[in-house]
Amino acid sequence: QLVESGGGLVQAGDSLRLSCAASRGTFSRYAMGWFRQAPGKERELVAGMNWSGGSTYYVGSVKGRFTISRDNAKDTVYLQMNSLKPEDTAVYYCTAEFLGTERLSGNYWGQGTQVTVSS
Repeated sequence: QLVESGGGLVQAGDSLRLSCAASRGTFSRYAMGWFRQAPGKERELVAGMNWSGGSTYYVGSVKGRFTISRDNAKDTVYLQMNSLKPEDTAVYYCTAEFLGTERLSGNYWGQGTQVTVSS
């Protein structure tokens, strides 16, 4: 089970940190990632981290602004989002994949958290 938190309404240029707490399973053996889906658009992988934590992936539009990290002691993955832009507005979903890579597809999903960036 994955439970996201930290979404909200912010202005362009602001920062947000999303959190995703996992229960069940061995968290440290799961690749973790964040997808997002904006209205009328397909869901896209925004950031991913492989199960060992040694590799990360970022979609081009967020490189240098977003950072994914994980705390295995807390079974939690984070997405630090800086310099937010209106085009970052979307529902953000946490996902996990057992022994996955940083470009995970995701086997388990959270319920999603809304991020809205006003201009």
